[in-house]
Amino acid sequence: EKDRVKVPVKKKEDSSAIKEREVPQHPSCLFFQYNTQLGPPYHILVDTNFINFSIKAKLDLVQSMMDCLYAKCIPCITDCVMGEIEKLGQKYRVALRIAKDPRFERLPCMHKGTYADDCLVQRVTQHKCYIVATVDKELKRRIRKIPGVPIMYISRHRYNIERMPDDYGAPRF
Repeated sequence: EKDRVKVPVKKKEDSSAIKEREVPQHPSCLFFQYNTQLGPPYHILVDTNFINFSIKAKLDLVQSMMDCLYAKCIPCITDCVMGEIEKLGQKYRVALRIAKDPRFERLPCMHKGTYADDCLVQRVTQHKCYIVATVDKELKRRIRKIPGVPIMYISRHRYNIERMPDDYGAPRF
């Protein structure tokens, strides 16, 4: 008899009762969905495939970013992205040389693993002062869910920017 435990009977939920649900809080810098922490000089988080596609399109990263945003740009590379480029091997040695450029700011990572997409999403969620430069569709989809984070991508052999407020002089196409 001790082994038998009475199973608690589930009560039917009252449909008129107030349901509680958790709504994510957005930072106050996103007043009217515009990110006020963005401003020149722009800090741009660069993804691995963005560097590779820039090389294929024969674009200089820093100069093309400045042409796109009409302001000073500081490309930033995390340790995870650098590790990903190093793992690609000899075929991508040009991308590695570009990533080690002194104009690029190096951001240290404190987490385990070297999956760059998770690293970029985590960093952008914590600090809203970055623009993410990527060509990866899956990463773009994940970043679009985070409010106030612009995305830079390559189309027609030039850089374009998505979700940038008009106040900051983003080009309109």
